[in-house]
Amino acid sequence: MSKLFDDFDEVSAKQWKQKIQFDLKGADYNETLVWQSLEGIHVKPFYHQDDVANPFPPIPGQPQQWKIAQSIFIDDPKIANRLALDAVERGAEAILFSSEAAFDTTSVFKDFPFDRASIYFDLQFLSEAFMLQLQQYLTEKQATVYYNIDLIGHLAEQGNWYHSLEKDHSVVETVVQKASEANILSVDTTTYQNAGANIVQQLAYAMAHANEYLNHWSANEDTTQAAGINSMTFKIAVGSNYFFEIAKIRALRKLYAVLAGAYHCKRECHVVAIPSKRNKAIYDYNVNMLRTTTECMSAILGGADTICNLPYDVLYHKSNEFGERIARNQLLILKAESYFDTVSNPADGTYYIENLTTELAEKALELFKNIEAGGGFLKQLKEGTIQRKIKESAEKEQQLFDSGKLKLLGTNYQTNAADRMKDDMELYPFVKTKARKTLIAPVVPCRLSEKIEQERLKTEQS
Repeated sequence: MSKLFDDFDEVSAKQWKQKIQFDLKGADYNETLVWQSLEGIHVKPFYHQDDVANPFPPIPGQPQQWKIAQSIFIDDPKIANRLALDAVERGAEAILFSSEAAFDTTSVFKDFPFDRASIYFDLQFLSEAFMLQLQQYLTEKQATVYYNIDLIGHLAEQGNWYHSLEKDHSVVETVVQKASEANILSVDTTTYQNAGANIVQQLAYAMAHANEYLNHWSANEDTTQAAGINSMTFKIAVGSNYFFEIAKIRALRKLYAVLAGAYHCKRECHVVAIPSKRNKAIYDYNVNMLRTTTECMSAILGGADTICNLPYDVLYHKSNEFGERIARNQLLILKAESYFDTVSNPADGTYYIENLTTELAEKALELFKNIEAGGGFLKQLKEGTIQRKIKESAEKEQQLFDSGKLKLLGTNYQTNAADRMKDDMELYPFVKTKARKTLIAPVVPCRLSEKIEQERLKTEQS
């Protein structure tokens, strides 16, 4: 059989551009069709193989398959256990447990199918005794576990260490030495994204954040090998800029491979993705399902290892079976019915995405070098430089939203004036201020639509 495209002559990039300029009838090509992103990247109307000097190198650590995760907060251990077992039975392949205090391990994991589901933790406390007990229990169960201890992430979000710099590191070092093969450390970048950092900042801060850990533990070679730092886990928030978010995850893997290689550590990292809250809204809330669906698609195509979706009503409702089931089913549909698990690396060789990946990585690497020249991520965090840069980026995005150039359907574009939310809110969906003494100014997440939503709530008629 002859190939269809053999009957056509190849068209060069120059020919395409000439045709476009002819069709523009005198309009300026760059002003009309080339647009600039918040990251300073000029996006062209088309990308061509002529623009590729060398074949694109493979992305290190791209997974062969991705897992569907369900998030569960541990308040009552027996309820958490029931929810976890039900989630796995209904299609979840991983459970992300969060907790603010130590819990009864036996009750939470009673009858848990460790051979079928991975376990992730998001613990808001740091206890050496509990971590050692938890690690011993799950090792005996031969569970696949990611403990996700992130001291700097906690400092950035809360403004304080768990205990103190010295004690926190001491606890982690003890846990690392006792758990030589465990996945202990993580870098949580969701706070930066939800606070308004652009993609280049997210990538650069992720690398600078990780570099603090690598640099700290590299002083002790035995400890570094025990920690493995072998398997650094990155938790990322995925926004609505579809192709940029695909490229972001790929750029993250490329950058970490370079950084880890400098420390002679494992170059592959583990990526957990969750949709951003920054663009979610309480009005016309069903649109949140559309947003999270495309964001999960970006995470899949970008190469995340595990994806944990957000319920459409996460902002204003307490955790509920319906919202959690819908969120899980969105991922199940993508995987089982939309064939998003058929190809492991679909973005490879895509000129647009490959170019975005390269440009984002290069800009992030430059910013990372500037951070290191300025004393490192922790120093700049303590000085307030990171917080200031994120705030500046957030304000630019907020101005676009306030002016209507950045649209959120149902919120500042095609709104439903009859929509009422005042009597439906179980949770406070806006930035909360809590008076407390902190070592540094915390990085505060803030949604784009908060101001306009507060104004609408005030004018609602009961």
